[in-house]
Amino acid sequence: MISYSGRHAEFYDIFYADKPYKAEALFVHECLQRFSSRPPHLLLELACGTGAHALALEKYGYSIIATDYSDDMLACARKKATELASTIDFRLQDMRDLSVPEGPFDAVICLFDSIGYVETNEALEKVFRVVNCHLKQEGLFVFEFWHAAAMVSMYDPLRVLHWHTTDGELLRISDTKLDVEKQLAKVTYTIYEFLGDGSYTKFQEVQKNRYFLVQEMAVWLSRFGFKPLKWFAGFEPEEKIDTKTWHILAVAQKTEALIKT
Repeated sequence: MISYSGRHAEFYDIFYADKPYKAEALFVHECLQRFSSRPPHLLLELACGTGAHALALEKYGYSIIATDYSDDMLACARKKATELASTIDFRLQDMRDLSVPEGPFDAVICLFDSIGYVETNEALEKVFRVVNCHLKQEGLFVFEFWHAAAMVSMYDPLRVLHWHTTDGELLRISDTKLDVEKQLAKVTYTIYEFLGDGSYTKFQEVQKNRYFLVQEMAVWLSRFGFKPLKWFAGFEPEEKIDTKTWHILAVAQKTEALIKT
């Protein structure tokens, strides 16, 4: 099932209008400059969504190919890129079956916990393997994931959020259930669009996101030719990771090339 399709993709930038994309992109830029063994230039983004991180990163001089598996999200990204005269190449790609011939890249990035959409161990193996194959030796993999310690102890079963729009109002109800054995959060989004004439539409989308522990992720990285360099509590340089840390930003370096299969 494709996440953020149709109307859900159209509303995505409204739902996350308060997300500090520019500050997060600056943090990623600083990580790339700090941890890269050579000045990075060519970036590949996985699960780019509507392109906010990529468009912010481009301002630092990077050449970027940004991928997503939702045509509808990419349509939003391309529209913004046209308006901003961006040269980012937005492409339809599934991170489990990635094939971008312009590589190898200086860095691969995957933000906003998007690696969690890869639910199974078998699918994760595919992702780590193709990321390795798309990176230069000593290239960086910078990615964000949901932290299991916070998710299990602090998740909110029900959230209701509300936005005003130029056409009316949006109401989003998020119903979350955990499958602890599989480390999955199943989120059912119910979205109401209320229009000025008194009419409304309703639709639903179900997403499943996996959450991880830090040392679990370290094993995945080392298994597929990466060395973890740094774990950040979200996009905070000094904050300590604890049970209240919802998001982990990982910086890993490719140390071993894998044999293509």
